[in-house]
Amino acid sequence: MQLTAGQRASYDRDGYLLLPGLLSLAEVANLRAEIERVGRLRAEEVKRESEDGPPKIMLGMHMPGSTTASEPMAALVRLPRTLGVARQVLRDDALYMHHTKCNLKASIEGTAWPWHQDYGSWKLDGIRRPDMTTLMVSLDAAAEINGCLYFLPGSHKEGRHDAHFDTSTAYHLWAVPHAVTRERIRRYGPPVAIAAEPGDAVIFDCNLLHASGHNLSAESRWQAYLCYNTCANRPEDVESPRPAYVRGTAWDDPLQLVGDDALLNAGTRAA
Repeated sequence: MQLTAGQRASYDRDGYLLLPGLLSLAEVANLRAEIERVGRLRAEEVKRESEDGPPKIMLGMHMPGSTTASEPMAALVRLPRTLGVARQVLRDDALYMHHTKCNLKASIEGTAWPWHQDYGSWKLDGIRRPDMTTLMVSLDAAAEINGCLYFLPGSHKEGRHDAHFDTSTAYHLWAVPHAVTRERIRRYGPPVAIAAEPGDAVIFDCNLLHASGHNLSAESRWQAYLCYNTCANRPEDVESPRPAYVRGTAWDDPLQLVGDDALLNAGTRAA
């Protein structure tokens, strides 16, 4: 998939680029079947809203040999439509996965994600430069009522803000202070709701301010996130590094493209 000069310019200016219809409905169904399977596992890579509640986030599904390993997810991260696009926006062909995650907002129970930058936590992993991007694929219809993403276009140009550790949701993360967020919204204008249909995607800069709301609907909102880093930007050593399923270590083995039909033909594991 070759981006136009206009698409690359739009990504650089706004910090994100919409990619409608990136996956077919059959490919979406393959990924959903794997998420349903993995969601029944009890593993540290599967974070839940509460001890007995539904999964909120799944990690490490692209990693062969991991508890949550999935052939469809391993194929997804290497498609010309995903890896190929990430290479273009990062202007580098040697990329590896910092991590993948599936964010699952269960109906009614799915809680909000506060305003944050992905590089807010990734810098703490020892990553020196924000030469990173995330490609999100929607596996359900996403709308404001069920907790779609919100972006603040152009906010990535401010660079990384000092973050505070937010424990208000089931998956704790480094969030942007409220006062900073208010000021940036006043500066850049109203946030943009990223509504989507199954198979739609968006790729966005690691310093772009983004958030999502509570799922107030009767339907789920599932999304897969592929977080790419350049191999040249590998993390420096840090004390007590996070597990490999959130702080990838495959920087000496750049991702290679697979055939564009690899996801469709990938096998799913038995439940």
